[in-house]
Amino acid sequence: MKQIITTTNAPAPIGPYSQAVKAGNFLFVSGQVAINPENGELNIGNIEEETHQVMRNLKAVLLEAGLTFDNVVKSTIFLSDMGTFAQVNEIYGQYFTADFPARETVQVSVLPKNVNVEISVIAIVE
Repeated sequence: MKQIITTTNAPAPIGPYSQAVKAGNFLFVSGQVAINPENGELNIGNIEEETHQVMRNLKAVLLEAGLTFDNVVKSTIFLSDMGTFAQVNEIYGQYFTADFPARETVQVSVLPKNVNVEISVIAIVE
């Protein structure tokens, strides 16, 4: 059985998908980009702030499901330019305390709304 997770504290989906889906003991969070949920505007002034916005959006979805970044077991980072990896990695790391999740980071040719970073996560529901 699956349960759809939705919060107004993260951007509404811009297509036919859910912010997150809980299935069994796992929460699958859709890729988040740097849309500010308060005004619907992109927050892409620089890669650091863009990454913070993405992480805040992920956090909001996790919180709606009663979880935190400590529950994340897998993440995927999509970058439009691998040259920004160090900055994104530094910001990303600030949201985890220990026992980091498995992860891959890939460069793609283009992301939705021409953003520079998109991150999705899978979390375990304990």
